[in-house]
Amino acid sequence: MQHYPVFLNTRAARIILSGGGEAALAKLRLLMKTEANLHVFAPDAAPEIIDWANAGALTLHRRALKAEDVAGAALVYAADEAEARDSETATLAHSARVLLNIVDNLEGSDFITPAIVDRDPVTIAIGTEGAAPVLARQIKADLEARLPSSLGALARIGKAFRHAADTLPMGRARRAFWSEYYTKTGPASISKGEAATKAALDTLLAQHLTEAPAEGHVVFAGAGPGDPELLTLKARRALHEADVVIYDRLVSPAILELARREALMLSAGKEGFGAAMSQADINALIVKHASAGVQVLRLKGGDPAVFARLDEEIEACEAHDIAFSIIPGITAASASAAALGQSLTKRGRNTEARLVTGHDMQGYADQDWKSLARAGEVAAIYMGKRAARFIQGRLLMHGAAANTPVSLVENASLPNQRIVATTLGQLPNALAEAALTGPALTLLGLAPRDAVAPTLKQEVAQ
Repeated sequence: MQHYPVFLNTRAARIILSGGGEAALAKLRLLMKTEANLHVFAPDAAPEIIDWANAGALTLHRRALKAEDVAGAALVYAADEAEARDSETATLAHSARVLLNIVDNLEGSDFITPAIVDRDPVTIAIGTEGAAPVLARQIKADLEARLPSSLGALARIGKAFRHAADTLPMGRARRAFWSEYYTKTGPASISKGEAATKAALDTLLAQHLTEAPAEGHVVFAGAGPGDPELLTLKARRALHEADVVIYDRLVSPAILELARREALMLSAGKEGFGAAMSQADINALIVKHASAGVQVLRLKGGDPAVFARLDEEIEACEAHDIAFSIIPGITAASASAAALGQSLTKRGRNTEARLVTGHDMQGYADQDWKSLARAGEVAAIYMGKRAARFIQGRLLMHGAAANTPVSLVENASLPNQRIVATTLGQLPNALAEAALTGPALTLLGLAPRDAVAPTLKQEVAQ
């Protein structure tokens, strides 16, 4: 992000604009919506600018900009549409250490003015770092069509009511009140006028004040394999509603970015053969926050019911009478098979697919290796990188063919996804050569489909 979006308080701020032509007019049409003290410097100003000055909307100076004019200004716009004149304005702004925008000159500007959807006091700014202004305008047009004109009135009434609403407890109770106002009560009453909307707000507040305090609740949700677009709508909503998010190491940063900024984000990462928070500590963390009456989201990579110790965490909730719900997610096996262009089951090949894991050699030793070694079997092996040689030995010992296809998918669904296609006989060597560092899933019995293999980012080991 090169340009950091902020909303500048323009009340009584001096904003300077040099120029009197079309570029100046375009900027002023937006600037006059603010509460700024506007000063325009133009020896030859357009008739519209003169009319605005006569109406008291701005102050027009029929001369060129000088150094003393810039001192103390909040912003300076160079809109003369002449390189030499704009350069002079830029020099004055920089000397006075005032932020500068040069119309149609991204590189020379300190800031850019985004496309804006105005539902005062609701303002939506759309920026593309200057790369795609047409796209920004298209997004603006789409939002303009979606957002009702009454949105601004709803926000103004709500803003005036904030002090009264502060009598509600912070957190879930207050969010529930405002959510109901903006989604139900407000839209239903605004057509009857502001007085009716204010009365509806009073009634709504009285209802919420008499409600019993909300009890803590835990949502166990799957974050999927990492791609934010593979996050379910229900999990996305849970991220928006959570007061506390307890996440594991397989949850991608892009998904964590979707949480509310006010939410408490707690890492409970568990990593094989490395430092990790114990399961008992994770259970205690969940119970601690849920017992405080907040909404807790326990966010797990993939699906929370697949090798994620879900039952242990549910039992901890049950032991403390904490309500919970489960939101499934796309597990790594599905995402990895999709990366190969394959299905986990296929008529005539296999009628079942196994999900296998073992955090240590003892865990893998418990598997039914004889049936896994049969021709045509498909298994998704989670967390199997370190045990690859052990897995290979057990399968070969029980009759598996050395040329059985094996594919490893690292960082499935993410931009840095990598596929290692090999055979059972070459599995340990292929792993060593690939030097995978990210989470990887091993698919026994599947190779990348020929039709899509050239488009996959992969390494092939023979």
